[in-house]
Amino acid sequence: MSNKKDNSAMQRIAKLVDENSFMEIGSLVTARSTDFNLAQTDTPSDGVITGHGLIDGNLVFIYSQDASVLGGTIGEMHAKKVAAVYDMAVKMGAPVIGLIDCAGIRLQESVDALEAFGMIYSQQAKASGVVPQISAVFGTCGGGLAIVPALSDFAFAEADNTKLFINSPNAIDGNRIDKCNTASAAFQSAETGMIDAVCSEDEIMARIRQLVCILPSNNAQSCCSEDCMDDLNRACVSLDTMKGDPRYVLSEISDSHVFAEAKADYAKEMVAGFIKLNGMTVGAVANCTEIYDEKGTKTEEFDAALSARGCNKAADFIMFCDAFDIPVISFTNAAGFRASMCSEKNLAKAAGRLVNAFASATVPKINLIMDRAYGSAYTIMNSKSLGADIVYAWPDAKTGMMEAKLAAKIMYADKSADVIEKKAAEYEALQGSVNAAAARGYVDRIIDYPGTRKYLIAAVEMLCTKRVEQPVRKHGTK
Repeated sequence: MSNKKDNSAMQRIAKLVDENSFMEIGSLVTARSTDFNLAQTDTPSDGVITGHGLIDGNLVFIYSQDASVLGGTIGEMHAKKVAAVYDMAVKMGAPVIGLIDCAGIRLQESVDALEAFGMIYSQQAKASGVVPQISAVFGTCGGGLAIVPALSDFAFAEADNTKLFINSPNAIDGNRIDKCNTASAAFQSAETGMIDAVCSEDEIMARIRQLVCILPSNNAQSCCSEDCMDDLNRACVSLDTMKGDPRYVLSEISDSHVFAEAKADYAKEMVAGFIKLNGMTVGAVANCTEIYDEKGTKTEEFDAALSARGCNKAADFIMFCDAFDIPVISFTNAAGFRASMCSEKNLAKAAGRLVNAFASATVPKINLIMDRAYGSAYTIMNSKSLGADIVYAWPDAKTGMMEAKLAAKIMYADKSADVIEKKAAEYEALQGSVNAAAARGYVDRIIDYPGTRKYLIAAVEMLCTKRVEQPVRKHGTK
C-alpha cells in the first residue's frame, strides 16, 4: 500500500529526499474503470505515489510507481496523478523526478490508458526546457513507457533489475534475449545513449541528489552558484600528461574536484558533464582520446576524431545547458571525423546538430584547445566562427587545416622526401601552430597548464552577464 513504510515505492522516495520532508498528494485516488472486474480490485493510490519533498533544501516533485498494485501499470487515474505533478512542478519552478517500476499500459482500461500515456508525454514536452526532468528505472519500463526516460533530461537505471525496451528482445527479428539482451541496462547505456549511469539503487539516489544540487531549479534561475571553498588560483598539476582523458582534466580544474558526468558509457570519445568554477555550475564537452582507471592505467584509446554518436551526445548536452542558462566550456582535441561505414551513415547530420547547438546557444561559451584542432572538426568544436566568446589554448596545441606533414605531401606530391620535410616545417611554422591562430585573433590567449583553472574562472565570471538578442523566430529546425 502507498501509505505503508515497507512499500518499495515509498522506500525509494524516503531514500531520495531529506528526512521527513516528503508530502504525498492524491493518496486516496483509486482506479475507476469497471471493465473486467477492475472495480472490485483494491488499487491504492492507483499504483503511483506522488508528492513533493526537499533535497538539500531544494524543492522537488516526485512520482514513484508501485509495482505491487496491478504491476504499477499506467491507467487513467495513474496518469492524471503524474500529470498533476508536472503541472505543479512547472508552476513552482522545481525539478520533476520519476521513479519507474511498471509493467506498462493497463490492459483493462484500453483507450483510456492510451489517452493517459499521451497525457504524460504532453506534460513532459511542455516541461522540457522549463524545469529539469530526471528519471530512474528500477524494474520494467517497456513499450510506450520507455519514451518517458527518453523525454527526460537525465535517466538512470538500476544495474540488476532494469528491463528497458520499446520492443522486447525476443520480438526483434533475428534476435533473442540470450543472444543480445537489448532490454538490459548495460545495452541501453552503451548503445542507445538514453541512460546516464547504471548503478545500484543507493548510488542512483546519490547521483540524483547531486544533480538536483548542481542544476538550477528552473529556466528562470540564472547562474546557479554557491560558496566556493576551493582556492580560485589553485595550480592544476599533470594536465599536460593527462590531457588525453578530459575526465581527469575536468576533475582537476573543478571546485573540490567535483565532476558529474552524463552518459558516461555512450560515445566515450566525447565527454559531457558538469563542473563547478568558483561555485558556479558550468557544462563541459570534451574530445577524449584516452581513458585511465583509478590506478592511472590506460584502459581505452580513441582517435582524435568526431563521431556521429559523439556529436549527438554533445549537441543534446549543449542544448540542455543553453535552456537552463548554464555556461558551456568545450575542450577541443579533434583532428578530423571518424571514418567508418557505421558512422558515415549519420555523421553529417549529427555534425550539423552539433554546429547548430553551438551556434544557437546564447549562454557564455568558452573553448580551450587542448591538443589538435584541425579542419572542419576544429571549426565545429566551438570555434570563434561559431560564436565562442573566449578561446584559450595550451602552449603545445596545434591548429590549422590539417597536420603539417600531410599538408606538405598534398601540396608537393611530386617532390622528394627532403623537400616534403622542409615544406612541412614551413607549414607548421606559418599555419600549423596555435601562435598562427592567435595572430589572426582566432585564439584569445595561450595559457599555461597550471593556470588553467584561474583563467577559466575569470572567463566565466566576466561572461556571467552576457546578453544576446536573437532573430525573431518560433524555433530552429535542427
